[in-house]
Formats: sequence, C-alpha cells, structure tokens
Amino acid sequence: MAKRNLPPRPASLVQAASALARGDAAAAARAMEEMIDSAVNDAALMSAGLAVSEGRLAEAEPILRARLRECPCDVVAIRMMAELATRLGRMEDAERLLRRALELAPFYSAARELLARNLQRSNRPEEALAEVAQLLDQAPDHPSYLMLKASLLVKVGDQAGARDVYRSVLARHPRQAKTWMSLGHVLKTLGQQGEGIAAYRRAIEEQPTLGEAWWSLANLKTYRFSDADLSAMEAALEPGDKNPGSDEDRLHLHFALGKAREDRAQYDAAFVHWRSGNAMRRRSLPYSADDTHAECVATMQFFDRNRLADCSGAPAADPIFIVGLPRAGSTLVEQILASHSQVEGTMELPDIMAMAARLRGAGDVQSYCRTLAALSVAQRVELGEEYLRRTRVQRREGRPFFIDKMPNNWLHVGFIRMILPNARIIDARRDAADCCLSAFKQHFARGQGFSYDLVDLGRYYSDYVDLMEHLDRAAPGLVHRVEYERMVNDTEAEVRRLLEYCRLPFEPACLSFWQNDRAVRTASSEQVRQPIFSSAVGSWRRYAPHLQPLFAALGRSAPRA
Repeated sequence: MAKRNLPPRPASLVQAASALARGDAAAAARAMEEMIDSAVNDAALMSAGLAVSEGRLAEAEPILRARLRECPCDVVAIRMMAELATRLGRMEDAERLLRRALELAPFYSAARELLARNLQRSNRPEEALAEVAQLLDQAPDHPSYLMLKASLLVKVGDQAGARDVYRSVLARHPRQAKTWMSLGHVLKTLGQQGEGIAAYRRAIEEQPTLGEAWWSLANLKTYRFSDADLSAMEAALEPGDKNPGSDEDRLHLHFALGKAREDRAQYDAAFVHWRSGNAMRRRSLPYSADDTHAECVATMQFFDRNRLADCSGAPAADPIFIVGLPRAGSTLVEQILASHSQVEGTMELPDIMAMAARLRGAGDVQSYCRTLAALSVAQRVELGEEYLRRTRVQRREGRPFFIDKMPNNWLHVGFIRMILPNARIIDARRDAADCCLSAFKQHFARGQGFSYDLVDLGRYYSDYVDLMEHLDRAAPGLVHRVEYERMVNDTEAEVRRLLEYCRLPFEPACLSFWQNDRAVRTASSEQVRQPIFSSAVGSWRRYAPHLQPLFAALGRSAPRA
C-alpha cells in the first residue's frame, strides 16, 4: 500500500525534535517558541483548528492524529487535540495531553490556559488557580487571565479577593459590561447591596440589552424597578436592528419583567413573562422527568432499611447537608445554622453529585446501584474522606462543622449515609405550590432543568416527597425536616429543634441570623439579611388560574383549596 503523503514538517519542529533528542533544553525551547509562532502558517493545523472551532470534530481528529504520529512533539497539535478531547467530554485525556504540551513547552500560555479552564470545569479550583498564577507571572495584566482568576476565587469562597480582581480589571477596561455584572455578583454576595446595584446599573449603562444584568437586579428580590426601567426592559425585548440582544438576553428580560410586574400587582402580566422566559430556557435543556422518576424509584428500592442502618463509612461528623428543592427556605436554614459559633456556612457544593456521577460513569441507575453495592468498607471510608478533602478549600473559618447546601443532594441521601454515616442531613421543606411557583419565577444559572416547566416541577416535587417519606420509614431520624411555614410561625421553637438535631447548644445569635454578615451566594441572599417574614406564604393563590398543570402533576401534594 502506498505511503500516504503528509505535508512537510516545519523546520522548527525538526529543530525541536533534534534538540530534545540530544537533551538541549534551551535549544528545544527556542525551537518550540518559533514553532508556536509559525503555526498560523501551517495549513494542516489551520484546517484542523477551523474544524474544531466549528464543531466538525470528526474531521479534525484524523488530521491531528496524523500530525502527532509524524511529529509527536508538536505542542500546537497536542493542544488542539486536547481541545477536541475537551469538547468530547474526555477530560482525563485532555489533561494528559495538556500536561505533555507544558512539559515540552512550559511557556505555552494557550495550553496552560486551557488546562486551567478544564480544571475549573472539573471542580478543581485550587489546582486551576496554581496554573493561573503561572499565566499571570508571564502576563500580569492579561484581562482574560484575571477574569479567570476572579471566577476561581469565587469558586473557593474568596469573594473579597474576586471583588478586588474585578475592580483592577475595570480600572483598565471600564467599558466591559459583563465585568461590571460579575463585580455586582460578588458585591451582592458580600452584602454590599448598594455597591452591587451600582455595578449592575453600570453594566446596563454600557449594554442596555444585557438581560442578565436586569435579571440580577430583579434577583436581589428586594429591588424595585422604576417606570423608566420597565419601559427600557420592554423596549429591549422589541426585535430589530437596534436591539442586538440574544435569546439569552431576552429570556433574562422576561424573568426580570415578571418580577417588575409582580411588584405592581399585575399578576397575569407577570405570569405571561415568566411563562415566556421558562419556555425559552426549557427548549435548550435535555431534562427528562421520566429519568428522574426512574432514578428515584431505583434509589428507594436499593436503599432499604438494612443498607441505611449500615454505618461503616468515614466517621467524621463535620458536614451538615441541607437538601430539598430550591426556593424552599434552605438559605434561611443555612443562615440560622451559620450564625452558630461552631458552624461555618459555605455554599451549594457540587462534590457529592460529582462523586456520584463518577461512580455511575456512563451506566444507568441500575448499574450505579450495583457499583454502590460492591463498595467495600475501605472504599466507603475513602469516599467519605475524599469528600472532606474536596470541600476543605471552602472551610475558611476553622469551625468544627460546615454546611453543604446543595439542594439536589436529596437524591443522594443514601449515598451520603454510605460514606459519611455521622453527617447531619436536613430536609428544607416548603408548601408544594408556593415552592414550585417560586422556582418557576426564578432563573437558575445551572443545574435545575426541571424548573422551567410546570409539569416537570410538579413531578420533581412529588418524586422528592416520595423519596423523603421512604427515608423516614426506612431510617427514622436520619433526616430532620424543617418546614418553612412552621419556621415562620414559631421561629424559636423550630430553631431549638434544629440545633438539638445537629447536637449543638442553643445560641441566641441563631435567632438574630439577619445580623450575620457572611457571604451568601444564593437567590435568597438579601432576604436572609432581614428578619423572618411571612408574606411569601400562600403566594401561589394569586396565580391559581395559571397553575392547573402544576396541581395535576403534584397529585397528593397539590393544595386542597
């Protein structure tokens, strides 16, 4: 068979390979630098790069493989192959390739930046920050590297550090609307509401159609839009050349306008906007209510009384998990507990879900259950200790207990029990109609695909209740339930019950939780900085004519009247 004709190797590649072979690191580095600079004139690499950028991965892969067979030290081709692997979700392959590229060319910033971003995607923020530090050593004022650093600081809970980085970027690039918006997010989290509002307003000034900035103001919950704001948002929704906003901008504008109309008691108009925004988001999501139901049923079958009674995981009692649905009062429960001298509030941590996904792999829920059943005691202990290692970066105050407030962990209570049998688990529960309506009114940044359709919401809530009731029967006392309405009606009694379950002595600060100035990242951040209120109880009644699909899906959890 005739040998396939390949394009000639660039001279710099030949020089790099020769220098590497004779151990001349300095000459190899010079050749690598020249090779990287000249890659823009390499027809094969340009063809592969264009194919990757346009998503034609099947076309790019053979080009890159051929180049790497011929030139194994071509770091540009290695980085492109890593980008291809990233797009295919092969993150381990991508990391291996990028580390090889950086071993050959430590100064190759494009490879290091992709590695840092992949580490960020893999929820390894400390490692990503180490890579960003090296990037900033090469280019201290590079705005992209600084923005990446700021987002990673947010990830590890250093909101003040992120604020300072965003401000430094804006001092040099003040016309960046999305950077102003990001600054607003961290200022809100830090409780600096006035400055946060000013940052959001500056973002809108720079880009009036930036829907997420308008929604960020609405998402403060306590902010009230002016008539001029209302007109500006409505105008931004109008199609035409003067409004270059994307669908992403428009759906955020719908959510913001829903809040603005609700504040004016224009409930039908508000619901029209929420319905429009939710429909736009739902079309882009692959969520399946049937899959969630199947997972819930299989989980209840697997975690029977005997399995839940087995306490052979890691013995640590540090974590306090708060589970349930979003908008159910979990941030209120967290704020109360984090006002205790022995408890540190963190954020909604993705680690349990990430570990469960890793164990599940590409299999279905049945294969996941078989994997869990096969875990030895040593493996369960190691998984519990892994969780503690992964979350250590969030524990900045040195308190003996910390909170993981990821609501979606309700599906993983059994897994938590297997690996951390002494952890406390709290179910934050709210009236079904109020909770689901509140979620429907909320645009979540990620991870809540069920929340954009009333039927999906009702089915999700029903599955959640079924699983919690199963756990109550199979392992009485494992989960402590905090009902929002009872917390509102008799706060002190509910707080005492909560602290008793967590084996914590009563402290008066837990009753004045709104005075706690800790950083709060969730949508309820401003609401928990004021005394408890009852105005949200029964709010679904204003929208009852629109909620019939939700009530049908809720079944026995639907309101009686």
